[in-house]
Amino acid sequence: MKNPVLYGISNCDTVRKARAWLSSRAVPYEFHDFKKSGVPPQALAHWLQALGDKELVNRRGTTWRQLDRAEQAALTCTTTALPVLLRHPSAIRRPVVEWPNGDVTVGFDPTDWEKRSKNPSND
Repeated sequence: MKNPVLYGISNCDTVRKARAWLSSRAVPYEFHDFKKSGVPPQALAHWLQALGDKELVNRRGTTWRQLDRAEQAALTCTTTALPVLLRHPSAIRRPVVEWPNGDVTVGFDPTDWEKRSKNPSND
């Protein structure tokens, strides 16, 4: 069975909480750090398709406020968001998790994660 892949930034508080939660429950996972390894373009395209820009884009953070109006406008459409998010990975809500069953989630939801970690196939 494949392990969940957690994507994010290692110094993000929510990512730290998520990683600590997984480790405390001995849930094996892979971690992909946006700052060290970048954002995989194919994965980002999949996330945008699966989640949409409203769920994936972090409109509350510093990165969003620093973007010019054209980039902010581009992030309101799934088709134009990809290049902007590749340039500004901090504008992606974190953590993004690719679960073994193919689901993609964003954010840390311990209740949902508990169910997913006990039933990895999510039948």
